[in-house]
Amino acid sequence: MELAVIGKSEFVTGFRLAGIRKVYETADTATTESTVRSVLEDKSVGILVMHNDDISNLPEILRKNLNESVQPTVVALGGSGAGSNLRDKIKQAVGVDLWK
Repeated sequence: MELAVIGKSEFVTGFRLAGIRKVYETADTATTESTVRSVLEDKSVGILVMHNDDISNLPEILRKNLNESVQPTVVALGGSGAGSNLRDKIKQAVGVDLWK
């Protein structure tokens, strides 16, 4: 399973420097939406990392799909919104609360 990152240039640069191969730089909401749809269909991606603000700009149905996705597990970082809880995402993907 691979890690994929979608977002604006300033968000994805650090991931690219860290050696993540599946880094998708997007400039606008339409590009982000089409990229998210293609990554969701990529069976080699196990974790999808996005900026919380980019997720909140997506259509409601796609946001719902991201929130309920187990494969890949979607992790939202940063932003002004109430970001996703990594513990809850791991529990959803694995089926067990690893912190207990």
